[in-house]
Amino acid sequence: MKTRDFFFNLPEEQIAQKPADKRTESRMMVLERKSGGIIHSSMKNFSDYFPHPSCLVVNNSKVRKARLFGKLESGIDVEILFLEELDNALWSIMSNKTKRLKPGRIIRFPEGYEGTVVENPPGNTSAEAMEGVKFIRLNPPIDEDFFITHGHVPLPPYISRLDTEEDISRYQTVYAEKIGSVAAPTAGLHFTESMLESIRSLGSTIVPITLHVGTGTFLPVRSELIADHNMHFESYEITSEHADAINRSRASGEKIIAVGTTSVRTLESAADSSGHILPGRNKTNLFITPGYFFKAVDCLLTNFHTPESTLLMLVSAFAGYDAVMNAYHEAVRENYRFFSYGDAMLII
Repeated sequence: MKTRDFFFNLPEEQIAQKPADKRTESRMMVLERKSGGIIHSSMKNFSDYFPHPSCLVVNNSKVRKARLFGKLESGIDVEILFLEELDNALWSIMSNKTKRLKPGRIIRFPEGYEGTVVENPPGNTSAEAMEGVKFIRLNPPIDEDFFITHGHVPLPPYISRLDTEEDISRYQTVYAEKIGSVAAPTAGLHFTESMLESIRSLGSTIVPITLHVGTGTFLPVRSELIADHNMHFESYEITSEHADAINRSRASGEKIIAVGTTSVRTLESAADSSGHILPGRNKTNLFITPGYFFKAVDCLLTNFHTPESTLLMLVSAFAGYDAVMNAYHEAVRENYRFFSYGDAMLII
């Protein structure tokens, strides 16, 4: 398939610039995988559309305030998005001044911290370099307190405003626990603690896993053919306790409901050929496209994604290309809110 097969026209005013007043007030389109049937509903009714008990798998990665502002030696302002710490004080980054970040350049940050641009470490692919990922070594090393004090919430570029105090809490799931993402696993933004408790009271379980969202999730597809796109690696972890919980649910016939595409990619990466989830820490660059055979996931809650994105391709693989593209055209006609702070789609 070609990248342009996943294009659709989206009016700019339907790109959500802020969250709903309350997390559970988002609209929710329900899409039936077999028939392609559509129901227009609300996140308040989420638990009505799957049997209980079921097993909800959520991504508990926590968003780091990973946007920092510094200056080059020339005095030019530079914005840096810290992606991942590769070893002590060595970070992969992206920047609005990528072409100026030649090896040896110094970036000065608040409190006297400095970053030196270095060559690509061994083992990194040329694809990563082409996508504008750079590497800097910090002196002294930056800790989480520095990000909390000086960092900004890494809102996506299609949100055309500065981050606010509200974003600190709302661009974060209520169950976020393990710091490491540079973008929120946005399907989880619709849940409140009381909603999760209500789901548990119906007999369903909620199991956390971790995938730290990085460039693999949000970088665009630039190749004409989707088969030529190379996904970047992202780190994930599933503990033995949580793998056992998912496997027990599957063995008892319960539905496995993935909250978000990151949960899907983690489960599918960790599953053996029978769908049994293997625990551990690993990295994945799994690129799910139409034709993929799903081993571990029965239902999916997700947001509405950008045209021609890997996320839209994954959703099309899960529910069927024609059904998903029809649903997206319906969402545009019905004025759904799109992307990170937008409305939800439940695929059953």
